[in-house]
Formats: sequence, structure tokens, C-alpha cells
Amino acid sequence: MDDYDFSEAEEKYKEIKMGGGWYLTITLATSEKYEKEYIEIAKERSGQKRGRFNLNPKYTRELGEALIQFADANEL
Repeated sequence: MDDYDFSEAEEKYKEIKMGGGWYLTITLATSEKYEKEYIEIAKERSGQKRGRFNLNPKYTRELGEALIQFADANEL
């Protein structure tokens, strides 16, 4: 797990280093308009977010477990 840099990250921000200068970022954010929390998953490079996905926090654990099951089933 040398590619994962979670040691110095704050609780509300994590990033996974990918190839070519890309990072997968996971951020706990709050909507200013609705004052609700959400999880933003984004592909980022040089401070520019290229793709984003917002997730309701109540599904975070389920997504994580599904990713682990998918990785195990496909020997990733």
C-alpha cells in the first residue's frame, strides 16, 4: 500500500496517488445552500478537478465494502 498517503491527511480529506500526476480525492464537504454533508469523490490533477461524484454519507461504508468485495472477486 505504498501508493496510499493517509498518514498525514486530515479526517475530512483523503487522497490516493494514481499514475501520471493524478489523484483520487475523497472529501467530506457541506453544501452551503442546503447545509447538508456529502462525500465528494473526484479525480484531480494539478489542483484541477476533472471528474466528480457526490455521495450521501450514509452510503459510504456500503460503497467501501462493495469495492472490497469487487476487488476480492476479481483478484485485484
